[in-house]
Formats: sequence, structure tokens, C-alpha cells
Amino acid sequence: MATNTINLGSSSIDVAGIVKNLSDNKRKATDKALAKLEDTNKTKISSVGNFTASLTNLQKAIKSLSDGSAFKAHKTSISEPTVLSAVADPDARANNYTIEVTRLAAAQKTTSVALAGGKAAVGTGTLTIAIGARSMTLDVKPPANSLENIRDAINKAQGNPGVTASIVTGTDGAHLTLTSASTGKQNAFTVSANGDADLSQLAFDPAKDTAITAAQDAEFTIDGNTKATSPTNTVASAIDGVTLTLTKIGTSTVDIQTDSSAVATSLNSLVTAYNQFISTYQALTKYDQTNQQVGALIGDATVTSIKSQISTLVGSKTSGNAAGPHSLSDLGVAFQLNGTLKFDGTKLTKVLATSPAETQELLSGSQSATVKLDKLITDWTSTNGILSQRTANLNARTKDIDKKQANFEITMQAFVDRTTKQFTALDTMMTKLGSTSSYLQQQFDALSKK
Repeated sequence: MATNTINLGSSSIDVAGIVKNLSDNKRKATDKALAKLEDTNKTKISSVGNFTASLTNLQKAIKSLSDGSAFKAHKTSISEPTVLSAVADPDARANNYTIEVTRLAAAQKTTSVALAGGKAAVGTGTLTIAIGARSMTLDVKPPANSLENIRDAINKAQGNPGVTASIVTGTDGAHLTLTSASTGKQNAFTVSANGDADLSQLAFDPAKDTAITAAQDAEFTIDGNTKATSPTNTVASAIDGVTLTLTKIGTSTVDIQTDSSAVATSLNSLVTAYNQFISTYQALTKYDQTNQQVGALIGDATVTSIKSQISTLVGSKTSGNAAGPHSLSDLGVAFQLNGTLKFDGTKLTKVLATSPAETQELLSGSQSATVKLDKLITDWTSTNGILSQRTANLNARTKDIDKKQANFEITMQAFVDRTTKQFTALDTMMTKLGSTSSYLQQQFDALSKK
């Protein structure tokens, strides 16, 4: 506590020094007690925070297991990649298919008879291009009635049903080439002309005219007996969860397997996060007799209960006599003597090969340990969860300590003010007594000389 130096009279009393010593002695025990309370509370806040963080890290590590996404990764093998390719989405199931592609989807492409040139007039009238119920009609008249004009009008028309136009020029002249923007029979187009004979040269009727490429659907069979068609060469509806891209007539097998490496990675993450959680728990609840060190949360019933529940879940075993794995241990995740986990990936690989569905149910089913653990951690760490409430109580305790400190400072300031006043009065009195003593001595000395 800072004090003001007081220098009154000629007294030798050090008022400031005395007050400071008295103040320091008076506040020493309380300062020590408040500092210890503050330090202990801060340590507990930090410890609960670290413990909570280790839980949320564990929850993140098991997420791909608790939500089943670890089992939605697949490996796809194609025997003839020149015939087709395949992509398995998360909903696909492990299986093998034989695909025979007999025809690829194609977009209609037509060309007109040879005309004098791109800038030459080609007649007058109307030209209608239609794809199913969609159509557009062009009014062809001078001076905008050349092949170039018609090409540009088709490509720029807002009502274009899905046809692009270009001019191909050869030794015989210029041709108007039209191409459907999409493959499949449903995107075949017709061109009808209503006008003079010159304009009718651009007409096209699939019933009597031959296209460069006819509009057609892709045709293929699955496993030899399921016939299928598609207006495009990208097929997403033939096999659940699988998108095929057909590229060539021929036969190819498609083999889809669960990517065991994704499950292994998820289990390894679980093991790593669990071991980090155990390490944090042990550090916070330890008692080191040799070094006289005590963990901040030693004997904490809440923390001990949470750890016990997690360990019990991880080591739990499902009931029943069904084939397949019944515990994480069956998948290679086993406890060690020090309470941590160790993962043996070879066990998982073997079980996945023989019991993929049962493995998925054990790890990601509604009654799986990971799903239950995910819910527990959410309950513990949510806003109203026991750990969040614990932190809130400790923060409230911090405010109480701060208030006690502030009140103590007020009390000590009052003590300093009161003590300073008392010793200042004593100093003043002693100064006066010193002056009186000096006067009397002078008088005595004067009388002695007479």
C-alpha cells in the first residue's frame, strides 16, 4: 500500500515507515489467503477447460463413426476403363456388376445441301425448328436471308429449343449444319420451311431425310438380364448410389467395395483422441507423492464419473449370438495395461471382409458406443451441461474473490488513514513537547548563571 511521507515538526518519528510496516503486517495473511484462493480458482478453471477440450476433441474424432460417414467411402474398380467409368456416392453398397454397352447416346446432327456460299441468299419465308413441344420460327426475308444471317438468327434466338448452327464450307459449297445441344431421342429436332423452293432446301424431316448423326439413347444391360436405356451417357439411375459414364461399346465389370482405409483411419483417430483424453485426465487427477504434486481435479466426482462412463462405453460388448463383431476389441481396438488403447488394423480388415454390415452396425448403429458417446459428450459440454455449469460457477467464484479483494483494500485504506492520523498527532505532540523542553532548559541555564 503506497503512503505519503509526513515531515511535521522536529520529532524523530517516521510516521510513513511505521504506518507501512503496520499495514504490511496486517494485510500479509489476508493477501496470502486471497492470492491462494485466486490461484486455485484460476487453476481449476483452466483444468476444467482442458478436460472439456479433451472431450470435444474425442467427439470430433468419433464423428465419422457416429454419423456413419466412415462407411460411405468406397473404392471402385473397372475392368475396362475405356468402356465406362463409375463413381460410387455415399449411398452405394458394396457389390459387383457386369455392364454391357450396346449403344451410346448421341445428339442429332444434320447438314443441308450445298449452297453457293455463306453470304448468298437462300430464299424467303419462315423456318421453324422444333424439339418435341418446343419450337422457334424465323422470318427469313431480304436482306437478312443468307446462310450467315440464318445461322446467327438461330444461335441468338431467345426461344431456341436447343439447337446450334454453324456453316461448313467444302469444295461443293456451303452447308448449314445443325446440332442438338443434348443427346437422346427426346432431343431429336425437325426443320420445316414455309416459303419458296430455295428456302425448302434447309428443311429436315427425320422420317425421310438422313442425319449425319441420328438422335439416340444409350442402351446397355446390367448382369446380362437387366436392359436399360438413358438419354445421356451419364447414367445415375441404373444402380443405386452409382453414376456410370458410358464411353465405348463393349463390356466391363464394376466392382464396388467399402474403403476399409476410411474406417481404419476413423478408428485410429478414436484411439488417438481417447488416449489424449486419458492423458489429460491422469494429469488433472494425479497424486505424485515423491514430488508432492497434486492434480487440480483430484478427487473430483464429476470428472471421475465422466471418465468411468467413457471407458465403460469404449470397452462395452453387444449382446446376442449374431455373427460378426461384438466389441471394439473384435475390430482391433483393445485396452492396454496403462488404460490407453491400441489399434490393430489387421483385425479390422479381416472383419470388414466377412461382416461389413455387422461392423457398420457395431460402430455406427443407433445403439453403438460411438453414437451413445457422442450424445453424452454433447450433454456434458452443452450450454446447460454439467461442465459448462461447472465453469460458470468457477467464474462466479472469481467475481466473489475480486469483490473480497476490493472490500479488503477499502478496509486497509481506512486502517492506513486512521493509523496515519494517530501517529501524525503523536508526532505533533512530541514536537511540541520537544519545543517546551528546550525552552525550560534555556530558562534553567539562565538562572544558573545568576
